[in-house]
Amino acid sequence: MEIRGEKEQFNKYAFACVLVASMISIIFGYDTGVMSGAMIFIKEEFGTSDTRQEILAGILNLCALVGSLAAGRACDYFGRRYTISVASFLFMTGSILMGYGPNYAILILGRCVAGIGVGFALMIAPVYSAEISSAKSRGFLASLPELGIGIGILLGYVANYFLGKLSLKVGWRLMLGIAAVPSLVLALGILVMPESPRWLVVQGHLGKAKKVLLKVSNTEQEAELRFKEIKIAAGIIDENCPEETVKLAQKNNGEGVWKELLVRPSSSVRWMLLAAVGVHFFQHATGIEAVMLYSPRIFKKAGVTSKDKLLLTTIGVGVTKIIFSTIATFFLDRVGRRRLLLSSTGGMVCSLAVLGFSLTMVQISQEKLLWALTLSIVATYSFVASFNMGLGPVTWVYSSEIFPLKLRAQGVSIGVAVNRVMNAAIAMSFISIYKTLTIGGAFFMFAGISILALFFFYFFLPETKGKALEEMEMVFSKNYSRNVSAETDLRQNV
Repeated sequence: MEIRGEKEQFNKYAFACVLVASMISIIFGYDTGVMSGAMIFIKEEFGTSDTRQEILAGILNLCALVGSLAAGRACDYFGRRYTISVASFLFMTGSILMGYGPNYAILILGRCVAGIGVGFALMIAPVYSAEISSAKSRGFLASLPELGIGIGILLGYVANYFLGKLSLKVGWRLMLGIAAVPSLVLALGILVMPESPRWLVVQGHLGKAKKVLLKVSNTEQEAELRFKEIKIAAGIIDENCPEETVKLAQKNNGEGVWKELLVRPSSSVRWMLLAAVGVHFFQHATGIEAVMLYSPRIFKKAGVTSKDKLLLTTIGVGVTKIIFSTIATFFLDRVGRRRLLLSSTGGMVCSLAVLGFSLTMVQISQEKLLWALTLSIVATYSFVASFNMGLGPVTWVYSSEIFPLKLRAQGVSIGVAVNRVMNAAIAMSFISIYKTLTIGGAFFMFAGISILALFFFYFFLPETKGKALEEMEMVFSKNYSRNVSAETDLRQNV
């Protein structure tokens, strides 16, 4: 929330809250990264087929679909903080089962339990971060969960490299089971953090909400202004009327939300839902999961044959993701969501086209092509860099900030459900796709989808930088968009 005439300062307490909440994303990222290498050793011990490996990779995301839809209602009813705790316990249980892993069936069961936790985590971390943050720092703070995923993926890749040197029966089990420790720490640690002030207002706990806002705001004036706007958005006219706040809490425990979102949405809510679903759809339809989960296979197809070199090259993917995710966090509030998104997607189109070309040349050549191998690695890193400069973090920031207060949790849960469906679709079909289209053809396909994504983002996603959460309905109104376009044209003519 911007206080005119005052310079926005960075609130360390809000940063600490978001940092703790982002730990759930680190744990999820670790699971994604470590599985890419663990599958090599699981296949070696159990002799799993390509189809079974696709199921093992993708089943987590199908279960996350269930988790994300359940999390929307849960975090409206129990609160954002307790929902993070539930996600952590689910992760812990899933990690223990996978670390035990005496056979393929138990591995799948563990992946399913962890998957439900993923659904909870991906929905709640960005929502909590967005609701704690002020308008001027929301892009930075709400993108930290995405950065956390990148850190987790890199830790997973590093664990693959070092734990892969242990015996076959111990190595991959330790890779998967070790995530239970930080999950337990987070499940208990999150309980000392404050609840979202917006959820507290919706529940009628105005005094508690005011105390939290005083901590996460830089001045008392800023806290008062944020408190006032949240109350207006929640529909509280007289905070001294206990009956009104009780009725409000009963009304906003998820009642009537699905009707307002899907059955009879207003034109602005319909646009928000289209934007959220679209950005989540394209985040994975453009192929990032194929690279993050199957990078050892991609590099092997490009010509890297040694197991150690495969895992080392994969670590480079994780390092690239963290570097550019970190850079993006500082640009979201300066450059804006829309500009980062468009430039990021343009870079992805180019990188995917080059990757498709280089892998095709490797495949049709009768001898080893060092230049094509090098180009494949560079194009893969370039794709990961482009994705994490825009589409990666913007997806979570954008979808968590655009919905009205009452619809936010359920609206984000729909977006996350679409995200997990697409993630599962790519994870469970990539091997089959590249066997049908060739490995190069698969990435040419992703380049084509990225072009469609570029057009969608250009026409359907307005800029939200610097806008308060309570202003989003105005941003997504047709009159506002016309006024913004007219002002832009006027500046260009002048």
